[in-house]
Amino acid sequence: MRKILPILALGFALPGAVVLMRHGDLSQMFAAFAEPPGLMQGCGDVPEAVALAEELRDRALRIERYLESVEARKAELAAAQTSLTRKLVELRAEKTGIQSHRSGNSAAVRDDIQRLIAVYDQMKPAEAAAIISNLPPDFAAEILIRLQPENGARIIASVEPQQAALLTAEMGARSVRKQ
Repeated sequence: MRKILPILALGFALPGAVVLMRHGDLSQMFAAFAEPPGLMQGCGDVPEAVALAEELRDRALRIERYLESVEARKAELAAAQTSLTRKLVELRAEKTGIQSHRSGNSAAVRDDIQRLIAVYDQMKPAEAAAIISNLPPDFAAEILIRLQPENGARIIASVEPQQAALLTAEMGARSVRKQ
C-alpha cells in the first residue's frame, strides 16, 4: 500500500505540471470564452445549469477585465517610475548646481567682506566711527568684530557713548549666537 501512494501522487501531479508548463501565463487558463465548447451540451433544459454557466462566464469576464486593468496599472506605474527617476536625476543635478553656485557666492561674499574690513582698517578712527554710527547695528557690529582689535577699540571710542553701548551689546549678542 505504501508503494502505491507515491505512484498515484506522481500520476496526478504529472499532468498538472504539464498543463502549467504549457500555459506559462496562468491568466490565459482563466480567460473567458464566448461559448465554452461542450459545456452546456445536454444541459440546456436545466435552468440551474444555464444560470450557473452564465454566472461562471460573467465571473471569467470580470477576472479577465481585472487582469487587464492590473496590466494597465503596471504599465502606468512603470511609466511613472521612469518619469520620477528622470525628475530625481534632474533635481539632483540642479541641487548640485545650486550648491556650487552658493559656495561660489559665499566665497565672493567673504572676499567682499575682507576688502571692506581692510578699508575700515586703513581709515582714521573718527572717520570710520562717523560711517559706522550710520550703519545698521548688526552690520556695524560684524565689521567691528572683524577689525584689528586696536582699530576696533579706537573706532568704538570715537562713537557716541549711547551708540557705542548699542554696538558693544550687538557684538556680544553675535558672539553668543555663534556658540
